[in-house]
Amino acid sequence: MKPTIEQIRAQFPSLKSGFAFFENAGGSQVPQQVIDRVSAFFKDSYVQTSAGYAASDRADAVVAEAKAFANLLMNAGDTGKMIIGPSTTDLIYRLANAYGEILNEGDEIIISVANHESNIGPWVRLERFGVKIVWWGVDPASGDYSYDELERLVTDKTKVIAVSHTSNLLGDILEAKRVSQIARNAGARSVIDGVAFAPHQAIDVQVFGCDHYVISNYKVYAPHMAMLFGTNEAWAELTGPNHYFIEKDNLPWKFELGCQPYELLGGLLGFGEYLCFLEGAGKVRPDRETVEGAYGLIRSLEMQVQERLMGYLLSRDDLRIVGPRTGDESRHPTICFLKQGQNAIETVAKVNDGTVGIRYGHMYASRLCEALGAPVDSGFVRVSAVHYNTLEEADRLIAKLDQI
Repeated sequence: MKPTIEQIRAQFPSLKSGFAFFENAGGSQVPQQVIDRVSAFFKDSYVQTSAGYAASDRADAVVAEAKAFANLLMNAGDTGKMIIGPSTTDLIYRLANAYGEILNEGDEIIISVANHESNIGPWVRLERFGVKIVWWGVDPASGDYSYDELERLVTDKTKVIAVSHTSNLLGDILEAKRVSQIARNAGARSVIDGVAFAPHQAIDVQVFGCDHYVISNYKVYAPHMAMLFGTNEAWAELTGPNHYFIEKDNLPWKFELGCQPYELLGGLLGFGEYLCFLEGAGKVRPDRETVEGAYGLIRSLEMQVQERLMGYLLSRDDLRIVGPRTGDESRHPTICFLKQGQNAIETVAKVNDGTVGIRYGHMYASRLCEALGAPVDSGFVRVSAVHYNTLEEADRLIAKLDQI
């Protein structure tokens, strides 16, 4: 039997305070299962791996199991390998630097203006090698983008297309499979930032057909780490930055600099246990059915809150909402807006009172703010919900928004 919202919230110690977290796109709360797993590693296995004694063997087992779960979470199967790192920004820098070694002067990289800077800056830096950056823009009023325009931007020099699956300002849902196919038709690699998508829907890189997919786990109910998928074919053409004595094809080690965050990998296993709890099938270890079933519940719960919030915001004719103007499944509950005649800083100050939390800013999507005509220093007001938010919390937030 699936758990109730009350049972779900009881898994998150931080929610007991009664504070309504509506800044989840900046980082979600973590369930007790994750906390327990991190703590257990510190208690029982906090040693270096591959040393050959009992505690080290336990650490080895945690790392191996966590990497297998990372593969399962993205449904990579045997199509590619997962690289673990401290953040999405760090991992994309490693990836872009590797592509910089094989790109030639005049080659082109298409970048969505709607991207988080983590999937922009590392690619823009390759201009110093003579690589040309081509921008896939957005409508300056709504933030909408055109796939026809993307296809027009592609040339025989296009080598990489870098996009966001969901913008952390717009809350949109990109057609990942379509973009991946556009890249493949051009002989280019697709790099998809799934950070703002992953808290809401199951990832399936085999369905998406992308060459690379990256997420930050701390925004997906897990510890502060990140993971980057790449297909076997995509990794094969790249040289990782790790030590000279590590062979080029030794993946993921060739791209994983220094020691792995072993205790955080333990926490990632706790997220797997939480998915088992959501699925309600009594499993101890998740399988793909568990992942998809748990995310089905996640999506159904957050849709209720999204519909309530979007219904209210759309009823206000003094608010400029960017991204899809709907509460249906064409978007995620990451919602940005501005009140006429009021900057985002002023709006947020009137809402955040110690019982509710939202935020303002460019959310590391400063180029998108500029494209939308919003001041970068104050940016937009952002409300971001996830499955543990309740209708009561949504109504509490709406009451605060009524005062702006």
